[in-house]
Amino acid sequence: MAQCRLTDFFARRRPGLRAKPTRTKPAWRTPSPAKPASRAPAPGPGSSRKRARSPAEPTRDEPAPPARRRLRLPANAVSGPSSPAAAGSPEQSSPQSKKTKKGVLSASQRPCLAAQEDKDKVPSKVTLSELKSCLQRAQDLGARVQELKASAQKNAGEPSAPEDEGHPAGLCGEQMPAYQRFHALAQPGPPGLVLPYKYQVLAEMFRSMDTIVSLLYNRSETVTFTKVKQGVQDMMRKRFEERNVGQIKTVYPGSYHFRQERYIPTFKDGIRRSDYQLTIEPLLDQQAGSAAPQLTASHLLQRRQVFRQKLLARVQEHHRAFLASLNPPMEVPEDQLTRWHPRFNVDEVPDVEPAELPQPPTVEKLASAQEVLARARSLMSPRMEKALSDLAQRTAQPSSPPSASPALPATPPATPPAALKGVSQALLERIRAKEAQKQLAQMTRRPEREQRLQRLERLPELARVLRGVFVSERKPALTMAVACAKMAGSYRAAMSPGEMEKHVQLLSELLPNWLSLHRIRTDTYVKLDKAADLAGVVAQLARLSRAEEAL
Repeated sequence: MAQCRLTDFFARRRPGLRAKPTRTKPAWRTPSPAKPASRAPAPGPGSSRKRARSPAEPTRDEPAPPARRRLRLPANAVSGPSSPAAAGSPEQSSPQSKKTKKGVLSASQRPCLAAQEDKDKVPSKVTLSELKSCLQRAQDLGARVQELKASAQKNAGEPSAPEDEGHPAGLCGEQMPAYQRFHALAQPGPPGLVLPYKYQVLAEMFRSMDTIVSLLYNRSETVTFTKVKQGVQDMMRKRFEERNVGQIKTVYPGSYHFRQERYIPTFKDGIRRSDYQLTIEPLLDQQAGSAAPQLTASHLLQRRQVFRQKLLARVQEHHRAFLASLNPPMEVPEDQLTRWHPRFNVDEVPDVEPAELPQPPTVEKLASAQEVLARARSLMSPRMEKALSDLAQRTAQPSSPPSASPALPATPPATPPAALKGVSQALLERIRAKEAQKQLAQMTRRPEREQRLQRLERLPELARVLRGVFVSERKPALTMAVACAKMAGSYRAAMSPGEMEKHVQLLSELLPNWLSLHRIRTDTYVKLDKAADLAGVVAQLARLSRAEEAL
């Protein structure tokens, strides 16, 4: 066997500098799976007489692949018996290669077999009843599509309502979003004199407008509607138009003074200096001999409170009209009113009508040939005057009389509900009077009394919880802190120990014989009569709660 030189070894080790050896030797390589195995050339006369290396043994030119890689064949190499790889590969005769080939074939043929099984499935027969049901369903869907198309065309023909504050102003209560229709019911805290949603948006617009105007006015800059509009829209993320400014003027007419002025620097291409712009000036109380007043934070807070009070007064007017329309009519003093009537829908109060703002003076424009002829008769030649007169005669056509709009049918008046049969009118009047008295008490109830009534409603259940605490503790008396902590942990609603202590004090005030409080040094002890009938105690508490609510 011929010995390789040292230079040949380094040439084979470096991947980029592989050179052809000087002494050629017959290369015996392992046949590739994708290519047919080539026959080994016959040894020449100058070659060695030693036994040739087996084809499975790797040569020095390329590293030997792992044993598993030599035994596993790809799927495309075993496509059929006529494949050249199958005919010339030496691994074909080994049992391990047969097993591998069988596994590859089964894995490659699985999708084909599954598709063939799906094709071989015969669809089930469709019955006549199923066809009839499908046909009926298709007809119903077609009729539904026609109805939707007709309703869409009808809605497209109606004029769109003007938008205000980001939502249509002319929509009825059923078409408005739920967060606007039930805004008064979703307010946190105890019920009170809640403003409608659109009034609260208007109050927020006034606050934003006052803030922008104060920034511009305090640095002696001319306040225009264009500047205020952009600032308010950036603050509120809502549309702010001249209609909203008119509503603010209607509610609070003494807040601003509006004028139309010209030659105001705008630094914008869309507005010329000669154009009229709506300017806004806040009205402030100026003391004699003092400098120009500033719109400070105290002024902003005061003006915001005045604006809210004026909005509340407008809602109270509608509420007063609603109370007068009831049967029997009710009258509540304004200083005693703490909440609206239960049937008074606050969010259905009509919107504020915008006041008229100053408009730019109208410039006379010539719109027809007759006006041009009348204005420039003395400046034209006779030929041009004749041409203009002919044009005016041709364009002056008798206007067609406006088509009389069809008279809308008068809506029939709402019929009053029929009286209950077998019930006297006097009894109905007494029931209505009692209901009106109860509603009047609810509308004039103070917040302190409202909290007391809420505690009275919780007392029957708290009495059961407190007795259970004493039974489980097996003690004749407990400290106030321990009793309140146990009750707060056992009550169905979340309540702090401090609030629970107020309930215990009220319970001892109403039922001193059943529950008593004893002050000993720095602690307060609660003592309960376990022998008393719990059902009687609960009934007595419920009776006291109803009596307090009726007052």
